[in-house]
Amino acid sequence: MSVAKVIEVISSSKKSFEDAVSQGVERASDSLNDVTGAWIKDQRVIVSKGKITEYRVILKVTFVLKEASKAKKR
Repeated sequence: MSVAKVIEVISSSKKSFEDAVSQGVERASDSLNDVTGAWIKDQRVIVSKGKITEYRVILKVTFVLKEASKAKKR
């Protein structure tokens, strides 16, 4: 049996929403082991002088917790 945890990650990109998602998942994977999925909770843009200057996403990232050692189990 495995147990997973979900965390929120905020990521941004000057290129696109897709790039913001990709960078968020990649960065989360650098810090967390066994990232298994992500979904977009929210997305927004930053606008300056009528132009989109930044794409932002809030991601829910799922990763599997490592198994506790048998010595710690009761």
